[in-house]
Amino acid sequence: MSQTKITLWGIEVFVATAEEASITAAARRLGASAATVSQQITNLEGAVGTSLMDRSARPVTLTPAGEMFLRRANTILNEAEQAQADLKLADLSRMTRFRLGMIEDFDADVTPALLAQMATELKNCRFLLETGASHQLVDLLDARALDVVVAADVGPGKDTVERHPLMTEPFVAVVPHGALKDGDRAKQLRRMSLIHYSTRQYMGRMIADHLAQQNLNLTRRFELDSYHAIMAMVAQGAGWTIMTPLGWMRADRFRAQVDVMPLPFAPLSRTISLIARRDVLGTMPAGIAERLRPQLQSMIVDPAVKALPWLKDDMQLL
Repeated sequence: MSQTKITLWGIEVFVATAEEASITAAARRLGASAATVSQQITNLEGAVGTSLMDRSARPVTLTPAGEMFLRRANTILNEAEQAQADLKLADLSRMTRFRLGMIEDFDADVTPALLAQMATELKNCRFLLETGASHQLVDLLDARALDVVVAADVGPGKDTVERHPLMTEPFVAVVPHGALKDGDRAKQLRRMSLIHYSTRQYMGRMIADHLAQQNLNLTRRFELDSYHAIMAMVAQGAGWTIMTPLGWMRADRFRAQVDVMPLPFAPLSRTISLIARRDVLGTMPAGIAERLRPQLQSMIVDPAVKALPWLKDDMQLL
């Protein structure tokens, strides 16, 4: 009989490797070395007495036993996470780790203010921050690599998460300064090249779908995934773009060289929410959302409306 024990760490490593289909990617996700991940899988296979993965395959594949064990493994991790959460909620001051995912739009102002505020209350807590695109953060939340994310809503909500809407903002047209004359703005924009936000990102696909629904076949020579790069090209007169006020604010060095206006087509907007796995952190996600709203008002909404007063009815807290 094997003397090796099944450990939660071994199960977490197994699940991460199965989901990533790569030892290297699992190690990166877990903050461990590839050698550690490989050894944990070996230990787990020794404990259960059978092979769970074909690690020689690229990508790594599960054996039939591995497929069966993965279903149980996820249940075990969920129960362990719930038990840990129950203990944390009994005394949040004892929380030792908090993993936050935040869209890049907030990383310069809102995120530092939130973490500084939480750090004064959770004195023994280690804070881990991940910034990125909304769909990437939501995927990390689903994979239990993050505890809470602040991101734009990406598709219909899942039953496994709780969502706390924070704010809504419209998409706007950004054009080279003075490029549009009096008259039909939509007609003028159709004659200009659209610098499109990358459709590899959810926001880019959202814009593309909206244009398709309006039967707008616009000339697109450039597709970029950086607000700064897009704004730089618009400022140089290479075309116009569709983005959110948050994107326009982040690339502030180019503001004097562009004009911002409501979309002259059907309106489009997005909602930014705080998202957490349901019933894991109790009232904590709702509490964080309450902390964030006044910060969003003072750091994001008020400056945007001051610069662009016509945003007042469309860019609001929820």
